[in-house]
Amino acid sequence: MITKSRIFEVYQDGNKLYTVNLTPGKKVYDEQLIKQNNIEYREWDAYGSKLASAILNGSKNIFLRKDDVVLYLGSASGTTVSHVSDIVGKDGFVFAVDVAPRVMRDLIFNLESRKNIAPILEDANKTKNLLEKISIVDVIYQDIAQKNQVEILIKNINMFLKKDGYAIVAIKARSIDVTKNPKQIFKEVREKLEKELIIVDYRTLEPYQRDHCFFICKNK
Repeated sequence: MITKSRIFEVYQDGNKLYTVNLTPGKKVYDEQLIKQNNIEYREWDAYGSKLASAILNGSKNIFLRKDDVVLYLGSASGTTVSHVSDIVGKDGFVFAVDVAPRVMRDLIFNLESRKNIAPILEDANKTKNLLEKISIVDVIYQDIAQKNQVEILIKNINMFLKKDGYAIVAIKARSIDVTKNPKQIFKEVREKLEKELIIVDYRTLEPYQRDHCFFICKNK
């Protein structure tokens, strides 16, 4: 039985998560579609989505709401983007940014029926190139496997996040330094973030994602 979870616009049945399908009858990544009480739900795979992993690992609030405008940095082929699209709904909007042409092509193909997503082929580190394409947003979500992940996040927060907005970042330890223990990297990332932001939540993502952690932050 699918019921509301503790997270707004996210539903749960045991350890399975779901969002209400914004485009009924259409899948994005071969996920399971389930109809209940005339509502179609899409199963949200925590092994393929760091945001879903964080929810199942205890995050009490991801600060994404219906009607929010979201800047998604590192959109890849659109798995998590599609569920964020479900959460913000038809009156919300997602700017989906990725630097790789191949995955951007896949995202456009996978999400072409969703009218609340704008695919943007650009380097998230080059914020000046994004100025004419992106508005001020309620939430920034970042999933970028680069050494300077924190610096990229801070640049985008300063440029695009509203004063009382939230920033969500998935940190991949091996992309920052393959020689260090992930726990040490996560500690160093926390120290950098705390200089600029208030950390609202922190989770490691095992067993769903290896050597990853997850921060939810708020502007000071």
